[in-house]
Amino acid sequence: MFGTSGIRGPVGESVTASLALSVGRALGVDADRVVIGRDPRESGKPLLDALAAGLCESGVDVVDLGLAATPTVARAVGWEDADAGVVVTASHNPPTDNGLKLWQPSGQAFDGELRERIERRIREEETALVDWDGGGTRTAESATTRHRDAIVDAVSMSDSLSVAVDVGNGAGGVTADALDALGCPIETLNAQPDGSFPGRPSEPTPENCESLSTLVAAGDADLGIAHDGDADRMRAVTADGEFLTGDVLLALFARDAATAGDRVAVPVDTSLAVEDHLAEAGIETTRTPVGDVYVAEAASEDGVAFGGEPSGAWIWPSQTLCPDGPFAACRLAALAAERPLADRAAAIDRYPIRRASVETAEKRRAMDRIRERVRERYDDVSTLDGVRVDAGDGWFLLRASGTQPLIRITAEARDESRAEALFEEANSIVAEAVEQSEP
Repeated sequence: MFGTSGIRGPVGESVTASLALSVGRALGVDADRVVIGRDPRESGKPLLDALAAGLCESGVDVVDLGLAATPTVARAVGWEDADAGVVVTASHNPPTDNGLKLWQPSGQAFDGELRERIERRIREEETALVDWDGGGTRTAESATTRHRDAIVDAVSMSDSLSVAVDVGNGAGGVTADALDALGCPIETLNAQPDGSFPGRPSEPTPENCESLSTLVAAGDADLGIAHDGDADRMRAVTADGEFLTGDVLLALFARDAATAGDRVAVPVDTSLAVEDHLAEAGIETTRTPVGDVYVAEAASEDGVAFGGEPSGAWIWPSQTLCPDGPFAACRLAALAAERPLADRAAAIDRYPIRRASVETAEKRRAMDRIRERVRERYDDVSTLDGVRVDAGDGWFLLRASGTQPLIRITAEARDESRAEALFEEANSIVAEAVEQSEP
């Protein structure tokens, strides 16, 4: 039921109002107060209502933030002294999908143990429904202004700079509000919330954000910012229109947040360039499975100053254990105001890295075959998340997506030809396994 980023899938198939009701009832077994919210998808309205119904009939008081960014809801769990939070969102997935992601008071997503508890209650139909006069209340509130103020209080700008913000028709408008409050001239793209995502697909990739890159390169903006539908992700464009890779942003943020002796949590698909850049400053990396929930778990440990994923999830544990796209945007603006983003990026090595995805409806069966073949052929193999092969002068990773019917391939080396050779090896293994796994 749960993937690496909560429950997510096609509306009317794997994600239904009945499921949302069950999640509310399962949470209601031992919760007294829960914060909820949703991204702009129209399907989120009935799902949010069903979720609230399951909570209220269990005697839970519900704080309904309505349309709100995921990090706004996650932060509000602590602000409201609530036991949990739930966001109805499919994040960067297409508009046909939706889902539910659950949050702890610390701002951290539900970990494996908590997710399993909810799944078990739903499976066993364990509930704690109350009598007719004991139902919980549902109160409409807003936390967006408080989120904006928290960002502004935590970010110091040495100088103002012009920023173009591509909200992606999502819930990340708080970014523009916070940057404006910090004194930055703002220009927005796709700022009207619309869950059909008419301006561009929700995921902030270089291809999907070409309009932002063009606008920044041709105009006066010093920086471009892009979010996904629920604004837990943030990607960036330099003043000359370059859409920065997630690995460069990760190295940049981590080097700023950590000092010698600190650790930084990164997933297993992170570039060697990040590790090399941090090692220059005496900063260690701790590798985690892919997924912000795992990065957040590692970031909650002592000595970990920052956690991030190349996909665009950035976590400052001193702020919140939720990936906070709006905070990341403002923190990046502050760094760019001190030194142009392009100059900072130029100081980070970029190694040849290849990424691809292979679609399959049988990803579990295919991964079983992949593990078997890789163990037969290679010596240095890690199964922390998927299958990662360390080839000495490079590496490749084969793993099933936690949210989509895909097997993802990543290969990297410090040399172009070696990276290509490793990618071809990895791609061949996946292609063979997928072909033999399909019915």
